[in-house]
Amino acid sequence: MKKVLISTALVGLMATAAQAQNVGVSMALFDDNFLTVLRNGMQDHAKTLDGVNLQIEDAQNDVGKQLNQIQNFVASGVDAIVVNPVDTDATVAMSEAAAAAGIPLVYVNREPVNVDTLPEKQAFVASNEKDSGTLEMQEVCRLLKEQGKTEAKIVVMMGELSNQAARMRTQDVHDVIATPECSFIKIVEEQTANWSRTQGADLVTNWLSAGLEFDAVVANNDEMAIGAIQALKAAGKDMSTMIVGGVDATQDALAAMAAGDLDVTVFQNAAGQGQGALDAALSLAKGEKVDTKVYIPFELVTPATLANYQAKN
Repeated sequence: MKKVLISTALVGLMATAAQAQNVGVSMALFDDNFLTVLRNGMQDHAKTLDGVNLQIEDAQNDVGKQLNQIQNFVASGVDAIVVNPVDTDATVAMSEAAAAAGIPLVYVNREPVNVDTLPEKQAFVASNEKDSGTLEMQEVCRLLKEQGKTEAKIVVMMGELSNQAARMRTQDVHDVIATPECSFIKIVEEQTANWSRTQGADLVTNWLSAGLEFDAVVANNDEMAIGAIQALKAAGKDMSTMIVGGVDATQDALAAMAAGDLDVTVFQNAAGQGQGALDAALSLAKGEKVDTKVYIPFELVTPATLANYQAKN
């Protein structure tokens, strides 16, 4: 199976001319900062292409609703389908529905469980999650060492457990801690906050109320990291010594970093993923060859490089 690594600078080169192409798009959730950027990236790119029409639906984090949306796209005869899965373990039925109708399907951002056995005319566009949590945790480890820690305690905030990215980013944290360089770090709590800022704040508040002590918060995404920051500040914690990390480099996360509250995030090119997914879908609809996996690199963001990413966003 082919894999291709493309830089964000090359995403635009994937654009293909298309005429009268109707693409059905099922997003896991509209009410999510990162997925909104991804969706907007797809829409903005479609506006630059002649005759490309997007029908974008909100699955509202409901697997059944998302499968119904895909079945409706098939029934209406769209030329291609793009799916941001609610549950990455539920993608086999989606692939089968599209394949049976001969309609190309591209998964975006969240890796489908059947990624290694996708039918003809199907592909996956995202960033390699092996890099996201690894970059985040390596930087947290470096910062803890910089503080002179020889023993450190961290808490890990996980995304939705049905989501492959949450599982992989959490595993990345464990893998980094297992290395000799970072073996001085111990995870004292690891729970899900479902990618949510509100749930992230509640989770950290509960930990603090229970008297849990920790030196760093490692979150699977920026929204949970921001929730953690809110809870820590409400509890009067010294943010100059508390280390907080996230993933996605959203606008709010970059603002939190500029304020001195967020120490590390990892840039995931949401708009680039949206554009790449649409290009792949259009190419497949035209009968062109597309690599089964298209990876857009993650990039570490720290206060030292913050200005570069404020410009990108």
